Amino acid sequence: MEHSNWLSGTLVYLSAAVLAVPIAKKLGLGSIIGYLVAGIAIGPWGLRLVTDPQDMLHFAEFGVVLMLFLVGLELEPRRLWALRKPIFGWGTAQLAGSAALLVAIALAFGVPWQLSLVVSLGLALSSTAIGLGVLNERNLMSTSGGQSLLSVALLQDIAAIPILALVPLLAVAGANAPHDSNGWLAAGKALGMIFAIVLGGRLLLRPALRWIARSATPEIFTAAALLLVVATASLMQAVGLSMALGAFLAGVLLAESEYRRELETDIEPFKGLLLGLFFIAVGMSVDFAVVIAQPGLIAAIVVGFLLAKALVLWGMARTMPLPAPERPVFIILLAQGGEFGFVVFQSAQQAGVIDAPTSSLLVAAVAVSMLLTPLMLVAADRWWIPRLTRSARNTLPELNEPQDAPVIIAGFGRYGQVVGRMLNANGIDVTVLEHDADQVETVRRFGMQAFYGDATRLDLLRTAGADKARIIVLAIDDVEQSLKAADVVRQNFPQLTMVARARNVTHYYGLRQRGVTLIERETLDSALMSARSVLELMGFQRHQARNLALRFRRHTIDLIEEMTPHQGDQNKLIAVAKKGRQQLEQQWAKERAEAGARHKRAGWHTDSQHPEPTTSDSKTG
Repeated sequence: MEHSNWLSGTLVYLSAAVLAVPIAKKLGLGSIIGYLVAGIAIGPWGLRLVTDPQDMLHFAEFGVVLMLFLVGLELEPRRLWALRKPIFGWGTAQLAGSAALLVAIALAFGVPWQLSLVVSLGLALSSTAIGLGVLNERNLMSTSGGQSLLSVALLQDIAAIPILALVPLLAVAGANAPHDSNGWLAAGKALGMIFAIVLGGRLLLRPALRWIARSATPEIFTAAALLLVVATASLMQAVGLSMALGAFLAGVLLAESEYRRELETDIEPFKGLLLGLFFIAVGMSVDFAVVIAQPGLIAAIVVGFLLAKALVLWGMARTMPLPAPERPVFIILLAQGGEFGFVVFQSAQQAGVIDAPTSSLLVAAVAVSMLLTPLMLVAADRWWIPRLTRSARNTLPELNEPQDAPVIIAGFGRYGQVVGRMLNANGIDVTVLEHDADQVETVRRFGMQAFYGDATRLDLLRTAGADKARIIVLAIDDVEQSLKAADVVRQNFPQLTMVARARNVTHYYGLRQRGVTLIERETLDSALMSARSVLELMGFQRHQARNLALRFRRHTIDLIEEMTPHQGDQNKLIAVAKKGRQQLEQQWAKERAEAGARHKRAGWHTDSQHPEPTTSDSKTG
């Protein structure tokens, strides 16, 4: 395929992504595997629609740069300063520990020390793109495991310049080796550039963005956001540092600015698309000729460095403040090789430290490890993490002693906690059951009493005092578990009054079929409060908006009750819903007209669009 034909190239890349990613997501493999498979399919070892993936790899690497910029926007300088110990502590421990262990293994096999050191440093690095991409996909960036992984990834980017400066110094061919002063000069340039970006960002970025924003031209602000990222990335690349590190610094400098959200909104679409292209390019770049020629050696290298790095990371995870269920993701994402390893091995080949066949072998091994990482995560999700979760649950104190509180709360998430705090504040004792081990640990850290347990278990409900209590609050997130708990309570504890939370209308109907009458839809009241605010902003009086919201609430509840007997008859449900909506609109329109006429006769000069409503109420009002 001719790379000059950009339209055909775009068609190939987008078609591959659109086909492969939904299939991978459907199979539970994640989007990253979809992108990698798409790259393999269209690459030199697939359909050969793309024969030279390197150009695309360099272009799509900008997706990693944009991702690091967005990560930086989420980290204010004070938060980054708070991460200095994890970055230079755990990050250094991972890089130095992994490299040292790999060097020892290589030396044991008789590999020269220069080659051992370069190879070990290259393999010790991990893929920032895949690591942070998985964290974003799984919404794990804010967890302790996500922050720990981010810290290690940042240290690896910072370590880029000394590693690249070291490679030529180890050159076997003396003619290719620069003087030692060149390495110090490169380090000095790198530090100077970092200082210049930080200082310039503090003094110039906000005024420049403010001036651009005053133009009131959204597309120019988007262009300015992209220019900012490209400029900082280019400056860092000019002194041999990671482009992603420069973008990250720019993001941190703007994390406290008033333009933070606007920048995130403008750049997010570009980041997602380019990051997907990067993964496609990685899939295309796998040299299967090397893999096919020496499959045993490739497998040995991949398994060897994955196990060595995993051993170091496992030791770190045991001493870091990481919950057990978060450790597998931390270990797997950092055990893989990384895209920066490609750069190290290419630089080592140019310097004469390693020959071309060895470089190809190592690049293939790193690429294979990146391909295997999403698959290892799928395996961990199915077998490893559930075992750790069960072990973590076993360390939590279950409810062993009989309780006598008059109220039991089943489920202590965002909904149950509000109920519990309200009752405790009024001197009412409650017994709390929560089936999520992490949630139990969290609420206990905040000083609230909660027991780990499944409210659908009859024996646990008896221990919780269900045979003596007066009320049980069903605040369980999962709809099926909530309905199952309602069945158990109705069959075994008929004296208990059930007060339930319904996540949606279907959940509401399920509870009503089980005889529960005190049900609140979790979003109804919050939505009505927002509607009240909008009415007030539109000119309604405060008491008028409150009255309308209360009447609408009564109407909604009555309408749902009217629809309950018709579950299973879609046409009847639609007819009842339409009729109820029309009755309400007609009644309120009539009231507005009557109120407007009364005000006009009385000579009032009020907004006729929002006259004072009548206080009458009815089933539809």
